[in-house]
Amino acid sequence: MAVTLDAALLDRYPRFSLYNSPYAAHDAGAAIDLYPEVAIDGDDDRDPADGGPAPSPVAGEVLDTRTVDAPSKPYAVEQDHLILVDTGEHVTRVLHVDPTVSAGDRVAAGDSLGRLIRSGFFAPWVDDHVHLGFRPSEANHYRASGSLRLELGVDVRPVQWDGTGTVVETGGTYAVLDTPAHPDPGDCFAGVAATVDGRPCVLDGGFPHYEGGGVLGGAAGPVAFLGERVGTSDGRTVAWDDVTVQANGEPITGLSLFCGRDSVGVKLVRPDHGFAVGDGVDVAVARD
Repeated sequence: MAVTLDAALLDRYPRFSLYNSPYAAHDAGAAIDLYPEVAIDGDDDRDPADGGPAPSPVAGEVLDTRTVDAPSKPYAVEQDHLILVDTGEHVTRVLHVDPTVSAGDRVAAGDSLGRLIRSGFFAPWVDDHVHLGFRPSEANHYRASGSLRLELGVDVRPVQWDGTGTVVETGGTYAVLDTPAHPDPGDCFAGVAATVDGRPCVLDGGFPHYEGGGVLGGAAGPVAFLGERVGTSDGRTVAWDDVTVQANGEPITGLSLFCGRDSVGVKLVRPDHGFAVGDGVDVAVARD
C-alpha cells in the first residue's frame, strides 16, 4: 500500500527529500521532508525554538498533538512535537513544528500549523523542515516507524553534473555550490542525476553519511555517480558502497541531495570546511 503525493501538495514547498535522514521513519522512502520558502539551518544564530511558518501539507482534523524529548544538541531545542491530522483517508504524522493547533481543530492545506523548530533530531547542516508521513487509520500513529510508502505524483528531472562548481553560500558545517543549474526554475522539480544500469535517475539523500539513499525514477541494479559505482538499488532504495566524497582532493562528510523546484545546487557537508563564497570546487568519489 502506498500514498501518492500530488503536485498541489509538493508545489507548496520549494524543496523536498524522501531519503535525506538517518532515522527509521524514512526507511524505504516512507516519509518526506518538506522545506518551506524560509528555511534556516543549524549554523544560524537565532533562537532554535523560533523558526519560520509551518504550512500544513494536508487538510483535515487535528486528532492530537504530543511533545517528545529530542536528542540533546547545542543548536537545537530539547523537545520536538508530533501533530496528527486525520485526512479522512489516512492519519498524517507531522514533526518539527511547535503547534498552535490542538485536537478538534480543522485545517486546510496551506494553513499554519505553528512555527518550525530546530530539533535535536537534525544534524547542524539540515535546514528547518516539515516531516510528513501517512498511516492507515487503524494503525499505531505514535510509533516512529511504520508509515506507508510514498510515491511522487510529479516527475523529477535528473540533471547531469560533472562535479565542479562555485561556492555561493557557506555555514559552519556546509557549503552550497551553484551547480548543477536547474533546467527550468519554477516549472518542475529536478535533482542531481545518477544512473542505474545506464538509465538516468535522481539521486536523493545524504551521500554517503547516512546509511542509505534513494534513486527516484530509477530501477534495480548498480548505481553510478560521478563516474564511480556508489551503491545498489532495489528499485528505489540504495545501499551505499564503501565510498568517500572528496572536495578538491580532501575527504568531506558527504553531499546533501534534494529535489528542488527552483534550484538544484549541491550542498557539501563538512564541519570546519574552510570554503568561502567564490571558491571553485571539484567533487569526486573515491572507493574505499
